Amino acid sequence: MKKIGIIILLAAIIMNGFCLKVAGEVQGTEKQENPTSKDEDSKFILGNDLMSIDKNDSSINFRIGNRGLSILESLEGNKVNFRKYTNNDQDSTYSTYSGHDHSTRYREYSDNSREDNYKHFDRRRDRFRGHWAGIELGFNSYVTSDNSITLPNDIDYMTLNSGKSSSFNINFTQLSIGLSRHIGFVTGLGLNWNNYRFDGNNNIIKGDNNVIEELDPGSNLKKSKLATLFLTVPLMLEIQLPVHHNNLSLGAGPIAAVKLGSHTKMVLEDGHTVKSYGDFSLNMLRYGATARVGYGNFQLYGTYYKTPLFQTGKGPAGNDLYPFEIGVAFTFND
Repeated sequence: MKKIGIIILLAAIIMNGFCLKVAGEVQGTEKQENPTSKDEDSKFILGNDLMSIDKNDSSINFRIGNRGLSILESLEGNKVNFRKYTNNDQDSTYSTYSGHDHSTRYREYSDNSREDNYKHFDRRRDRFRGHWAGIELGFNSYVTSDNSITLPNDIDYMTLNSGKSSSFNINFTQLSIGLSRHIGFVTGLGLNWNNYRFDGNNNIIKGDNNVIEELDPGSNLKKSKLATLFLTVPLMLEIQLPVHHNNLSLGAGPIAAVKLGSHTKMVLEDGHTVKSYGDFSLNMLRYGATARVGYGNFQLYGTYYKTPLFQTGKGPAGNDLYPFEIGVAFTFND
């Protein structure tokens, strides 16, 4: 408000001086039939375009920050253009004309103003920001081919401690493709750590024909787990519903992943730790579906993979186990 007030005050002073100047020139032309032209161009700049005045024989351009005006002399009267400068020095302009009949005033938007309106509309469309980049904390497990969380008796060694089987994800990059301000596609990249904590006093090993078998440690264990690391790539359609001063978001779509590493870990009663690195017949590539719902930067998410955790026919006793995870997410991008 202070800038606008300063501009209006200075504009009034400049217009008053300019009108006196024009009146003096008109009187001079009545005394001289052939007036001589004078080069009165001048420019004043303060700071890095903090304030500038550009004056020539037919106009005065005045600017403070990203606001400014220009006063032009025309046959219809004085023409005042108010401007708003962008970073590219493009300006949004409207004009006020005043002739001898001061009761007749109108505003005419220039082509620059129309173009800026279109750009402003495009920027509003580009404001769509999906919910992917951030941190996710959750629990993971797997189900059998008949979608049961209860495992067959012959592979009970694969039973998990559900309260300690955790997932941790860092979604470090995101691309939002807006169809409108509140609807668009979201994709990106993420790192997905899964810890499958075994409930029994055992671990697993790749046995004959690369089939997963039970590993008996020969002593009591404090804990035992299978750990995996995947690079994930989603493609979600997200809809955002404005609620109060934030958005309720709903997103879902396919997700793919590629395995970056895996290992097993056992911690013995005496505190000794044994780690074994290998592929453990895990599928290198997998795909599935992911969905999330949230308010603002807080999300609830779930992911289910249609690709078995282990290669077909090489899972425990030849069984296929399908991994899933559920948890909470805290996004950074909104």
